[in-house]
Amino acid sequence: MQASKGPGKTALLSWIAWNFLATRPYPKIAATSITADTLADTLWTEMAKWQTKSPFLMAAFEWQKTRIFCREHPETWWMSARSWSKTADANQQANTLAGLHADYILFLLDEVGGIPDAVMAAAEAALSSCVEGHLIIAGNPTHLSGPLYRAATTERRLWHVTEITSDPDDPRRSPRVSIQWAREQIEKYGRDNPYVLINIFGKFPPSSLNVLIGPDEVKECFCRYYREADVAGSPRVLGVDVARDGGDASVIAKRQGLQVFPLRKFRNIDGIQGAGLVAREWQDWNAQACFIDMTGGFGASWFDQLRTLGRSPVSVLFSAAAVQSERYYNKRTEMYFECIEWIKRGGALPESPEIMGALTQTEYYFKGDRLILEPKELIKQKLGYSPDEMDAIVMTFAAPVSPPAPAHRARQLHFAATDWKPFD
Repeated sequence: MQASKGPGKTALLSWIAWNFLATRPYPKIAATSITADTLADTLWTEMAKWQTKSPFLMAAFEWQKTRIFCREHPETWWMSARSWSKTADANQQANTLAGLHADYILFLLDEVGGIPDAVMAAAEAALSSCVEGHLIIAGNPTHLSGPLYRAATTERRLWHVTEITSDPDDPRRSPRVSIQWAREQIEKYGRDNPYVLINIFGKFPPSSLNVLIGPDEVKECFCRYYREADVAGSPRVLGVDVARDGGDASVIAKRQGLQVFPLRKFRNIDGIQGAGLVAREWQDWNAQACFIDMTGGFGASWFDQLRTLGRSPVSVLFSAAAVQSERYYNKRTEMYFECIEWIKRGGALPESPEIMGALTQTEYYFKGDRLILEPKELIKQKLGYSPDEMDAIVMTFAAPVSPPAPAHRARQLHFAATDWKPFD
């Protein structure tokens, strides 16, 4: 089942499992999912739910935390929940389903989009010597590799593939998913957005979409520049990325509307020096807000010193929950994607090889059904430097900021030139 979000695929898997347990002699069923927690919270809970609706199932079978078995034949008639540790290697993952043999055998792999290939191979091997065997996989098309992707593409002739969509304009859509919700997501993000493709249409995203943005679009934003009058009504926002070690740099970014101004970059400065530089920039530029990266606690001294100077900065954790938590896995991912949307609306960035590298080399993937960026450590290894400039820029998208209050022009019109006091 290559499915959109919410059609009830886990319920169907539980029906199949109960049917197999109830109608085959001495069956063995193994169930797994992307993580042990996911399996416990979804399929295993669903098994308990549907058992309570049947007096026969309640009388004939016993449900336990990781095992369901026939009360009359507990050792030879059962279903088990299988998982692997987060640090497991390929061999340990393969052992999750290895060694199962029976005349009647069933494997259920839920949320299979991110399940390792080694697990799948072990399940396929067990089908070689059974009287009746089935391998059923279900998930959202979040990965362009792995068991679900192969079953739906290169190995499609070997599978019975059921595509489940929530497309509000498709007559075969899943009736379980709200049409209103589906239309809202399409209107909000667009039909070509990877989030919509996966969660609404049940389609794999194009492979070209695994990077944040292409180099041509970044070059275009380097060529744009807005005059002060063009962005005058927009709030002035500071973003501060604090260096984590001697090899990184602390960066202050200034953004007003569609314009990011030249960055200020410093190395080997302490919290007192950094806070002084931010406070001066804040005052001279008359900014409406300042966001400071507090990930790992490196920005704490900057934050505290600014508070001492009478300022009210806003702390941001890259690992914190996103505002749009149904779409983004963490705050870092949300801010980067907000910046990408801003660039596509006409945003202007100062030309920089570091910005070009950070935008065109950073990849994203799906964790469950939410977007997440690859870890910053991997980006540093790939680029050979830390994307400090880009981190400071995306900090300006941490939260909405109110525009400045309109100037009182009437008062200025009543002053004569002789009343002007240049030192006031």
